[in-house]
Amino acid sequence: MNAPTTANEDLLYSVTDGIARITFNRPQARNAMTFAMYDRMAEICTEINGDRSIKALILTGRLPPAPIRAAMELP
Repeated sequence: MNAPTTANEDLLYSVTDGIARITFNRPQARNAMTFAMYDRMAEICTEINGDRSIKALILTGRLPPAPIRAAMELP
């Protein structure tokens, strides 16, 4: 079993030149989201919404082997 990680480790967030990037960082789980990741993504989106210098948001997944997937990991 893999050691548990935090949503901050599983979702990497950065802003460069007005472009925000969220990277799903759970390739071992094919980047499936946990409930903590949903909460963290909501926090990030709230932050982005309040920052008028951000003009775009890119969602990406850490490779290899897993690009972004539409999935939810259930406990």
